[in-house]
Amino acid sequence: MKKFTLIALGVVLACGTQQVAAQSKKKSSSGGSNSGYSTGIGLRGGGYSSGLTIKHFLSGKNGVALEALVTTEYKARGARLTLLGEKHKSIADVKGLQFYYGAGFHAGAYQGRYYFDDVRYYRVHKKDVYVYRDYRSDDATYIAIGADLILGLEYKLEDLPFVVGVDYKPFFEVFHGYTGFYNDAAVSLRITF
Repeated sequence: MKKFTLIALGVVLACGTQQVAAQSKKKSSSGGSNSGYSTGIGLRGGGYSSGLTIKHFLSGKNGVALEALVTTEYKARGARLTLLGEKHKSIADVKGLQFYYGAGFHAGAYQGRYYFDDVRYYRVHKKDVYVYRDYRSDDATYIAIGADLILGLEYKLEDLPFVVGVDYKPFFEVFHGYTGFYNDAAVSLRITF
């Protein structure tokens, strides 16, 4: 798992350094969009997971960006790599403020899980009642895959190389035969190139 995280982090940083080198040759910071920057690397802190974020605007595509997230959950030991395609739109002629939406997918690995071994169902006064017994845990490594949506706002600070953003990222996940729908909201801070 540590190898996976280090490899993903290396790829993200390599892409960022190549972009910085190309940018110094081009002297262009818009990346084909009106975002005010071409690439941003930073941190994303959320209610469900936190980690590294890198966003890059595609040249020639008006307001289209790719974002990669390398995150870990607070309640799980492991990491997740998320890739998102996003469409950015300016808001009310406010320079640097953008609304964005998009979709993507993720894959990750986690060590250990918690589950109930014995679940019993009862019907009491026309209501369904579930009684959970035998709470267990294990330390096996599990692979998780899923689909993500994202909706957010970001603001490129004028005269400073920083972008501040907030987003809501619901996702669906398949985890060792179990499925689930999760909600994640976060705040991001990126340094821009």
